[in-house]
Amino acid sequence: MPRLRLTLEALIDKSSANIAPLKSEINDWKNWKKMTIRTTTSLAYRFAQPKTGDVGKPLLLLLHGYGSNEDDLFSLAPYLDERFLIISARAPVALTSFSFASFAWFSLGFTPQGVIIDEQEAESSRLALHEFIKEVVELYHIDPGAVYLLGFSQGAMMGLSVALTFPGTAAAVVAMSGRLFPQTLAQITDREALSGLPIFISHGTRDTLLPIHHARDARSKLSELPVDLTYHEYRMGHEINEQSLRDITGWLTRQLNSNRSLSVVSE
Repeated sequence: MPRLRLTLEALIDKSSANIAPLKSEINDWKNWKKMTIRTTTSLAYRFAQPKTGDVGKPLLLLLHGYGSNEDDLFSLAPYLDERFLIISARAPVALTSFSFASFAWFSLGFTPQGVIIDEQEAESSRLALHEFIKEVVELYHIDPGAVYLLGFSQGAMMGLSVALTFPGTAAAVVAMSGRLFPQTLAQITDREALSGLPIFISHGTRDTLLPIHHARDARSKLSELPVDLTYHEYRMGHEINEQSLRDITGWLTRQLNSNRSLSVVSE
């Protein structure tokens, strides 16, 4: 299993995301790459059908970070549980300052006082993502109780936001190198409806873009909710390393195996 470096540093420097070595190391990458980009829904996306089984057809929705696109996290597909229908969504905000196709869930402003977010775009994307999930659940006949979210950086923020503010939308959430929006807790209308929601947070102690205090703050706030929180820190930057990917894929498989919503689960 290779070391995956999905670094926002590269994106902010306006160079391509450093995933090219990964593509060359995946033997069947070309087969995955042939999967069509669909644009008939509210968000464009790339998808791959399950390799094994079709009962319940659990969905794993991948949510990329700032300045990236639907191809980024899709490169993880060969490492994920083969029972998943995998959809990698393209964020709705197009960024024109990059030399490659780049998108975001909300715009960022880089000021001497720090990074600021476009809160209106963030809210619009929260609603759009929730609507998109409903669209693909209907389109692919997904079991509504078997929708899993996996996001990196901005995508992690969006996944947490949707799962927490629209209870029942997600069966579980993986939030990698992200943070919790300050407004998310205020938008939760029924805390008890979140009881038992599995959440996996991973973060690098060497992350200089979203320092580790953001993850620890999210852990503290989520601990006040009745969710089932798994939290891990890794000696890495703003990226996904081999150990974190191994932990995440194992955790997702365990979530699938324990999901009573699926009528049959392959062991």
